[in-house]
Amino acid sequence: MLYPFAETTECDFKRELETKKPKSWLKSVSAFANGIGGRLVFGIDDMGEVVGLTDVQKNAEVISDLIKTRIIPIPQFILTVEKVQEKNILVLTIEAGRATPYYYKADGIREAYIRIGNESVVAPDYILNELILKGKNQSFDALISDMKKADYSFTLLEATYYEQTLSKMESKDYFSFGLTDKKGYLTNAGRLFADQYIVYNARVFCTRWQGLEKGSVFDDALDDKEFEGNLIYLLRCTSDFVKNNSKMRFYKEAGFRVDKPDYAERAVTEALVNALIHRDYIVAGSEVHVDMFDDRLEISSPGGMFDGKAVQEHNIADISSVRRNPVIADLFHRMKFMERRGSGLKKIISETEKLPGYKDALKPIFYSDGMSFKVILKNVNYEAQKVSDKVSDKVSDKMSDKLSDKEQYFFTTFLTLVEQNGFVTTKAIAEVIKMPETTARRYLAKLCKLDIIVSDGKNRGRKYYMN
Repeated sequence: MLYPFAETTECDFKRELETKKPKSWLKSVSAFANGIGGRLVFGIDDMGEVVGLTDVQKNAEVISDLIKTRIIPIPQFILTVEKVQEKNILVLTIEAGRATPYYYKADGIREAYIRIGNESVVAPDYILNELILKGKNQSFDALISDMKKADYSFTLLEATYYEQTLSKMESKDYFSFGLTDKKGYLTNAGRLFADQYIVYNARVFCTRWQGLEKGSVFDDALDDKEFEGNLIYLLRCTSDFVKNNSKMRFYKEAGFRVDKPDYAERAVTEALVNALIHRDYIVAGSEVHVDMFDDRLEISSPGGMFDGKAVQEHNIADISSVRRNPVIADLFHRMKFMERRGSGLKKIISETEKLPGYKDALKPIFYSDGMSFKVILKNVNYEAQKVSDKVSDKVSDKMSDKLSDKEQYFFTTFLTLVEQNGFVTTKAIAEVIKMPETTARRYLAKLCKLDIIVSDGKNRGRKYYMN
């Protein structure tokens, strides 16, 4: 019988207690303490089969002793004995630590570990630096730099703050908002809002790819831009890039027009803001990437979830507000670029669901690991556009030679109605275009004669389809 759990980010199995090479399991103790916590189960093999332990009391004493002598600082842990299939196993539960980083120390070597999926790996330098800040109850954006506010300008920040709040940003607000210290030295957050480009990692690379996959920027990129500098500037330029490389389709209803954008504007804004405020700026040479394809928009940023757990393992509705850069997040919230704290991902989903043509298969996707975070928004018009393109290719010659401009507009409307309903009636298309039914009937008859469309039924019950 298998143990009723699997090896995950929060769970690791050990067939037996390894005492000669304790690093094999102590590295997971370090990783759990440096992350969201977790548990080691001794007496379970890699396949999840319960094999049991012969002397749980002795094993428990050895585990406690090795943790106290090899893990620095000592994490909080609980050891319990469980009986499964009449076999004894030991469950070692490690609490998420506050005094990070927690190191494994032996033979003159000191290493901190993190969990990536179901493995414990040595923490890269930038994650180690973040763990050090976390252990000191500090954040990167709140650290004081050696740059004086007086040496830089903040025109864009002040203008945007007034535009968004109708209040003037005063000199004292720079200290109140965490952008400077009392002596006027900029925090890292303050540096990121300066007009000048003084934080090298404050960059966004945007690419509109041809087709569905990445290729060569020189051969397969329809548009390619790099932006660097002030976070507000990055947000605006990147938003404009997405707009310029998206399409706004529409269809007509009786008396009004229904817009059909590829992506929900508010969802895009939330995803971009999320990437800028929650990314890890400690990663040297890193940047946010925005990749647009025919069928989707991908926004990737350095650094996984700040709590260490992969976003796909969370219930999106229950994600708490744990912010890697709280100073930046607070200012974006004040300027109304983001929803209330902790609701960004839910907003991305809810705004996408409002789009005409939305269905469950188009739900946004969120993915993270220890190194990065990605949001994938799907183009709600992609499938319809594929159908439209195929039909247009099929009838283009006939239309250009045999149909007038009015008749071509009529046919375009016909395509839209077919995409929505599967068929068209004379009354329906006449109401949308606002023309007499006799005229619509004449146009439909001509399209049938050209073998572009076909009809089924008689008189008022007749329905028209693509051929």
